[in-house]
Amino acid sequence: MGKDNITLAVAIATAGRRDILTETVALMSNQIRQPDEFLICPARFEDVDVEGVRGHNDVVQIVEGAVGSSHQRNAMIEASNADVMVFFDDDFLPSPSYLAEVEALFAADPRVMVATGHVIADGALGPGLEMEQGRAILTQDTFRGPYSVTPIFNGYGCNMAIRLAPVRSHGIRFDENLPLYAWLEDVDFSRQMAAHGNVVHATQLRGVHLGTKKAGRSPGRRLGYSQIANRIYIQRKGNMNVFQVWDGNIRNLCANLFKSLNPEPWVDRRGRLSGNLMALKDLITGKLDPKKILDL
Repeated sequence: MGKDNITLAVAIATAGRRDILTETVALMSNQIRQPDEFLICPARFEDVDVEGVRGHNDVVQIVEGAVGSSHQRNAMIEASNADVMVFFDDDFLPSPSYLAEVEALFAADPRVMVATGHVIADGALGPGLEMEQGRAILTQDTFRGPYSVTPIFNGYGCNMAIRLAPVRSHGIRFDENLPLYAWLEDVDFSRQMAAHGNVVHATQLRGVHLGTKKAGRSPGRRLGYSQIANRIYIQRKGNMNVFQVWDGNIRNLCANLFKSLNPEPWVDRRGRLSGNLMALKDLITGKLDPKKILDL
């Protein structure tokens, strides 16, 4: 990069999780290496307790952006002067060494374009974790290596570090045609970055994803439509192959179909199934469009 010191930005796009966001920012005061920039882009102004978050980190900058994960992440990219941006979900709890390890990784290997970490526990795969549970799991993580850095197809958006030089020079952005929750926008962005270097999974980057279900997520029908439509859209751009698209689509469709008979309390399976079927109908009739969820 031509200089010894890497500047780091933390970027959090948030929606409907005001209190959780404040607690997440508070937890990050324990980072060994503090960020040079701390950007938060809320979907709505009331989604962030400005005094609360700045009380825990006085470099916090509130960035205005349109509603939607892709829009909000792009707004923070455009507001940053850093070398590396670390995207965290508003309910991702990084280990104290996370940012220090990001700095070391990106300084040591200029070919790393995207790095995603090891999720010790992921509440998104179940009913979600409470903040106290997440903190306890993080404290109990005693793994100290050996660590590994291995190639991976895409970063996981809940914790994903990106090198900003190619983003700026090639005009790379999160695709704003994937609206709202922007299902799989991390895949699409990672594959754009892969044209310029390596996308890696680094086990020294560690944290807990609460996977909070109480607020901030899209309703079932919208998410179900996105599960089908977004993969096909990304494949048509050349950033996923046909096998990946239909393997994922069939898995989602089958899960929503069979689990709708006895759905989990925290998942709107019937809504998701309805959205899946709407998307398949639109595919057959030539009307498939990820932005259609704005009208659902």
